Amino acid sequence: MSFELLGDPDWLAVVVGAVAYFVLGAIWYARPVLGKVWMEAAGIQMPEGQRPSAAIFAVPLVGSVLSAIALGMLALSSGTDTVGEGIVLGLVVGVGFAVAIAAVTATFESNKPNPTVWGAVNGGYHLAGNLIAAVLIAAIQ
Repeated sequence: MSFELLGDPDWLAVVVGAVAYFVLGAIWYARPVLGKVWMEAAGIQMPEGQRPSAAIFAVPLVGSVLSAIALGMLALSSGTDTVGEGIVLGLVVGVGFAVAIAAVTATFESNKPNPTVWGAVNGGYHLAGNLIAAVLIAAIQ
């Protein structure tokens, strides 16, 4: 594998995967879904009705794009081009990297009221996001 693959992924598939990953985060962390649980586990208090600044969405958007690019490169290099293969790729990346990193990070977040729940919410989001993005990328390319 080389960085030459960066020019080869189906960029439409990468963009669709990135947007889906990002939109999932907007839903996942919405207060009625898992946002309230996540905030309580993290010790974050935001008054009801107050919304975060628009700037807080920039980092997750960039992260979603970078993840989708990496998934596009991995899909291309591994020949992943069916929904079934996308599921496998999404699970491998989601569990092998995202969940593993979230678990390790949560272990050392002793300043949070409930680091286990905080890590589970984050890890679950990244597992689902990688899975959805990988399936979309595989199906489109």
